[in-house]
Amino acid sequence: MALPPLVGLPTDCKQLGQHPFLAVGGKYVRAVVDGAGATPVLLPTLVPPLPAEDWLARLDGLVLTGATSNIEPHHYGQQSWEGNPHDPARDATTLGLVPQAVAMGLPVLAICRGFQEVNVAFGGTLHQKVHEVPGLADHREDPDDPLEVQYGPAHDLELVPGGLLARIAGGTRVRVNSVHGQGVDRLGAGLKVEATAPDGLVEAFAGEGPGFLLGVQWHPEWRVTENPFYLGIFRAFGEACRQYAARRAGRALPGRAA
Repeated sequence: MALPPLVGLPTDCKQLGQHPFLAVGGKYVRAVVDGAGATPVLLPTLVPPLPAEDWLARLDGLVLTGATSNIEPHHYGQQSWEGNPHDPARDATTLGLVPQAVAMGLPVLAICRGFQEVNVAFGGTLHQKVHEVPGLADHREDPDDPLEVQYGPAHDLELVPGGLLARIAGGTRVRVNSVHGQGVDRLGAGLKVEATAPDGLVEAFAGEGPGFLLGVQWHPEWRVTENPFYLGIFRAFGEACRQYAARRAGRALPGRAA
């Protein structure tokens, strides 16, 4: 019986008391286990970063998680603002990791900050404050609300007919949560829109090439087993990881075709 695929999750730098920690939100780890049927592997984010190839050669998939920090704007040619929370070690790790993973055909699922990381890694730009952009809505949660309200359904999505998400949803309209202050301005090279919010903001994209690359701005990891659409996303990712693992195992056996 084949072992579950290994899925890497880059960590966030957190200060707990006087000590720095590297951490990943538990809901992402749980979603990899319960939704994708995979084994999570936490990847340390450091400056300078560890060589990406040392990780990628051993993984069957990659989940880029959401975080409380934002990508430093100099990575996409903009200036920062006072109070903008950053995580330079994560930027240093993920912005180099993404293109290599995609070039290898490694399945990638990118959520919230991770969605923005993929866009920036491929030359795209971000709205740093979506709620201040004329014509766009306020996509932020109310931090005073209970978590079940913050991560509850917030707005509809229009899914591109024939796209990956439309196939998972079985239609072209779904309702999702909304817990973000930044969003895609210019879409990166090699990415295609999968879903938009009612105000036109890009909420999901996929890669134009072969392989599984899906980025979503909302949080499908939230109570993943209770939401068929969210669960469908993680199951599709998990299946892509299992197929990748099988191909990788085949390449490792002498005399077998890949």
